[in-house]
Amino acid sequence: MVNGARDPDLKEIIFKRLKEKAAELKITSSGISDSHFRRRIEAIFRAVLKENRISLNSSEQEEIFGDVMSQLVGFGPIDNLLKNPEVSEIMVNGPRQIFIERNGVLEPTDIQFESEEHLSYFIDKMLSPLGRRVTEFEPYVDARLSDGSRINIVRSPISSVGTILTIRKFPHRILNIVDLIRLGSLDELAAEFLKACVVARLNILIGGGASSGKTTLLNALSAFIPKTDRVIVIEDTRELNLPRDHTVYLEARPPNIEGKGEISIRNLMKNALHMRPDRIIIGEVRSDEVLDMIQAMNTGHEGSMTTLHANSPLETLERLEVLALMGSLNISSEVARRQIISAIDLIINMVRFPDGSRKIVQISEVLKGKDYVLEDIFVMEEQSRAIRPTGKMPRFYLRLKQQANYIFKEFNQEG
Repeated sequence: MVNGARDPDLKEIIFKRLKEKAAELKITSSGISDSHFRRRIEAIFRAVLKENRISLNSSEQEEIFGDVMSQLVGFGPIDNLLKNPEVSEIMVNGPRQIFIERNGVLEPTDIQFESEEHLSYFIDKMLSPLGRRVTEFEPYVDARLSDGSRINIVRSPISSVGTILTIRKFPHRILNIVDLIRLGSLDELAAEFLKACVVARLNILIGGGASSGKTTLLNALSAFIPKTDRVIVIEDTRELNLPRDHTVYLEARPPNIEGKGEISIRNLMKNALHMRPDRIIIGEVRSDEVLDMIQAMNTGHEGSMTTLHANSPLETLERLEVLALMGSLNISSEVARRQIISAIDLIINMVRFPDGSRKIVQISEVLKGKDYVLEDIFVMEEQSRAIRPTGKMPRFYLRLKQQANYIFKEFNQEG
């Protein structure tokens, strides 16, 4: 009898046999949810153990069968990471190095792929149902798995350490504003203020660094949009999931290997204007769609929102201007600045701290004038990391009071 727990070739023997049998039965990864498929594989598993005179206790059988199934119909070494709700992001830096993000903190793992070919095998399994592939001529891909998780793949020749796979898992439970308060991203007063701003149809821009919680906050704020409003959501890859009924989702499409078939955010933005939107939400602005978004905010689509990578409210405005100028050679810096100032009412700045926490550090009003002037309404105290009102009365206070029916006595300290 062979003790399976100590036999290094056992998993390979079973996997090879099951793989051959799966090919004969023409079983694909979608069959893992079929009870008949699982019973057939379990029968083959027991037959292999019997043929090779392998003795396993129940826990060993369960462990090895799970590993084999991950190899056969799952995603191999990272299959358990994909199933672990505590893991929010998986970063594969070549076959031998895998990092994860757990509770906002990056940490290494001891998980590895056997080789570059082993990693490529599972990447092909991810991309095949999506009709996508990564090749030497198309060495990077952005795509979305069936569960909503976003994947990015980079391979040689633009990667020198092997294939790079980054997976941002789609949360099965979307955080709402109550969750963000509990996690310390903001307090109840700031939440009530932002709720009033959304209801009062202010144009809001959320800025911050990578993975600082911008999209999560945008999703939470979208819950405050009145149910009577028709909302169009535009994204590169679907990440938002607004907790409301009347929402239309549009997703951009990259060009194919021949450079054809691209549908950009700007294309979708222009088309959305013909879909009778009350508000337009863009998951993230990063290119020439900025000018169209600003125009929409200035021409009857108040209450629109988006996010942008930037480190401060002022930098957010300056980046918007640069992107607007990139989108049109026929517009001057002065005109772009004037349009941005007219369009954007409020900027929320978020930061991810070394301990993994994500917090709002500034909520600033964009004052209307000829140049960029910001008035901080809320600022995070550096020592306590708590968001506090500055006591400054926002210029749109009457708009909040009249349209949203919210009165904030805290802002009257200097008023």
